[in-house]
Formats: sequence, C-alpha cells, structure tokens
Amino acid sequence: MERKKIETFEDLKVWQKGIVKQIYLRTKEGKLSRDFGLRDQLRRATVSIPTNIAEGFERYSRKEYLNFLNIAKGSAGEVRSLLRVALEVGYLDQPTYTQLSNQAMELSRMLSNQIQSINQSMPFGQGKG
Repeated sequence: MERKKIETFEDLKVWQKGIVKQIYLRTKEGKLSRDFGLRDQLRRATVSIPTNIAEGFERYSRKEYLNFLNIAKGSAGEVRSLLRVALEVGYLDQPTYTQLSNQAMELSRMLSNQIQSINQSMPFGQGKG
C-alpha cells in the first residue's frame, strides 16, 4: 500500500480526525447550549486542535510545527476535561460523553504519535524546547 504524499495540512490524518462538527452539534441544543461559558470554552478548545495543527504545518521549521502539535495536544486534553464537567453537571448523558471523550482521546494519541515521529526524525537537541 502506497502512502499519499503530505502536501498540505488537509492531507494529515490527524487534522482530518477533528471533532469540531460533533462538538458544535452537541453544544447547540439542550442544557449545554444555555451555559454560554462552558459551551464557548468547549468550542474554542475543540477548534484550537485542528487550527494549531494547520498553523504549525504552515511554519517553516519542524521545531515550530512540533510546538503547535504540543499545543493541539494540550487542547485535546482540555476538551476531555470540559466534556467531563459537562457530564458531571448533567449536560451530557453517559453515552454521548463516552463517544466524544473517546474521539478526543484518539485524537490525542494521534498527536502523540506525530510528535514522537518528528522527535525521532530531528537531530539530537532540536526536538524539545
């Protein structure tokens, strides 16, 4: 099986995997739609993931790309945390929480793999920092 050449950030599986649409659909109805603070923070954190992947990809250095991937990974953690809050206050039912949380966790794992791959391909001392 031949791999497709990555030419744009849209070609990246980790960018394509985004959960923005699912989060927006879940936050436009019900109790969560009326909690403007939590809803907006969840949306911002979710949008931050693919946006940081794209911004980092468009930079001219691997080190900068790596930095933006780390920010995206942090945002994936923020999404999971905010989803947990939404569950605990009764805005999400357990199945919806589990589905969205699992998607965010999978995205986080994909980001970890991308980060590790870049770290392994960079000369010593240039990967972190």
